[in-house]
Amino acid sequence: MQKTLGSGAHAALVALITEKRKAAGLTQDDVAMALGEHQSFVARLESGQRRIDVIEYLTVAQVIGFDPAEALKQLISEAE
Repeated sequence: MQKTLGSGAHAALVALITEKRKAAGLTQDDVAMALGEHQSFVARLESGQRRIDVIEYLTVAQVIGFDPAEALKQLISEAE
């Protein structure tokens, strides 16, 4: 299995999270505070320097306010 960090799929997931955050009118600092993390945590995630696991993805989606399943369906349909 190939490493996912830096892959096209990882870049698409990062772009989706960033887009959803901005559409919600939230800053990286807003999301970080809600997660109990530093702003640099969100910055590393959004710059693709950090992998996000499933549980983190679900938590980030909840904080930002989007449906994680629907967002993944959108990513899959765009990749096809």
